[in-house]
Amino acid sequence: MTYDQLKAQIFKKQTFLCVGLDPDIRKIPEHLLNEDEPIFEFNKQIIDATADYCVAYKPNLAFYESQGIKGMMAFERTIHYIKKFYPEHFVIADAKRGDIGNTSTMYARTFFEEYNVDALTVAPYMGEDSVTPFLEYDGKWVIILALTSNKGSQDFQLTEDKQGKRLFEHVLSKSQEWGNTDNMMFVVGATQGKMFEDIRCVAPQHFLLVPGVGAQGGSLQEVCQYGMTRDCGLLVNSSRGIIYARNDQDFAKAAAVKAQALQKEMAIELAKIK
Repeated sequence: MTYDQLKAQIFKKQTFLCVGLDPDIRKIPEHLLNEDEPIFEFNKQIIDATADYCVAYKPNLAFYESQGIKGMMAFERTIHYIKKFYPEHFVIADAKRGDIGNTSTMYARTFFEEYNVDALTVAPYMGEDSVTPFLEYDGKWVIILALTSNKGSQDFQLTEDKQGKRLFEHVLSKSQEWGNTDNMMFVVGATQGKMFEDIRCVAPQHFLLVPGVGAQGGSLQEVCQYGMTRDCGLLVNSSRGIIYARNDQDFAKAAAVKAQALQKEMAIELAKIK
């Protein structure tokens, strides 16, 4: 999917919502445990219920890997289901991979060839040769961790050099030498608030993947105030707040209500773009 195609979907559907597919086998409704593939069935119902209100899905690999081969089979089947029935949706594998060249090449082959996802989250700490193998695939995206929403982000990401430039700013500026707005995004946590202004000073046009709205306390309006561009430039992710809205037979309906509510808020924000 290209930049223009993603932008077109956002304005057509009046949403920049990304639904995080993080199925914890200990949290999904008990009645699904009787299914042959409970994780996939949970995802399938969430996807069917929320597809009208979002433009992207983001399965987090940890929730699948924790279930061994069955979990990875559910991940693969989930990707196939989205691609078959909702091919206009952007699919992000939240795997946070990052290693030296040959290993990154294998990771890229895994996610872009074997699973055929649209984008992959990547940790840039090891530098250029740990990222560029992912950029060799036309139509695929690398989403680089820049400024995250967790408390520990302050341990390294906000440290300054002698000129006062913070580490996340170095990540943003240096990585743009490797990719461009058509194949690279950045992860910026919603809880960073006004810091989005600083992000936009360094990366004014790139799409940002923004986790942390909802259960983690991030403000959608604040993210949009400081981070939105004329092309929107945002994919705002919500996971727990949508997929675990209820834990009974009506869990998918509850997820749809939550997703629709966010979509309506996003439509209001998009209407402010001039």
